[in-house]
Amino acid sequence: MSDLSVKICGLSQAEHVAAAVEAGAKYIGFVFFPKSPRNVSLEQARTLALEVPPGVAKVALVVNADDAFLDDLTTTVPLDMLQLHGSESPERVADIKARYGLPVMKAVGVGDASDLAALDSYGAVADQLLVDTKAPKGADLPGGNGATFDWTLIAGRRWPVPWMLAGGLTQDNVAEAVRVTGARQVDLSSAVETAPGHKDSGLIQSFLAATRDI
Repeated sequence: MSDLSVKICGLSQAEHVAAAVEAGAKYIGFVFFPKSPRNVSLEQARTLALEVPPGVAKVALVVNADDAFLDDLTTTVPLDMLQLHGSESPERVADIKARYGLPVMKAVGVGDASDLAALDSYGAVADQLLVDTKAPKGADLPGGNGATFDWTLIAGRRWPVPWMLAGGLTQDNVAEAVRVTGARQVDLSSAVETAPGHKDSGLIQSFLAATRDI
């Protein structure tokens, strides 16, 4: 049995949440970003979150969200973690942690070695790090673009908090990604979709099955 923890992000349908839970996902991610094809409403997310059993973390992905939205989010949807996927500063991360009393995961995009310093900065204030592929300039979405980065950039690197690898992971490359980086948590979205925003239960189950011996 693998000790690799998997997060399936961008879920919007009850059947796909159930498939992820049944297949062994440790984190369930809901996206709150209007530009994303995976965006869900607060009420939609609440309904889905209430079906997630204890022991599976419910994560809300937000992008540069203000306090008014986060107030509504945290009072409407039962959550276990906030994932900040925008340009939030370390100070903003600390503020959100203090205000909402929820663990905060900060996504950091990596394109080349110059991006690695940010991981150290955010690792000092966040509860977890999400090491993702840096979005191309002008991209509408900060993540979920299905592209990998050079994994050797983070080979052997560690931070003071747990971290999760993201960016273009599939059932065909996840074993190599884990081998190179040493990641023990992985996050994916587009690899288990038939089209942007359209998850597939079979793809979710086959990805989780591919991670069991890693």
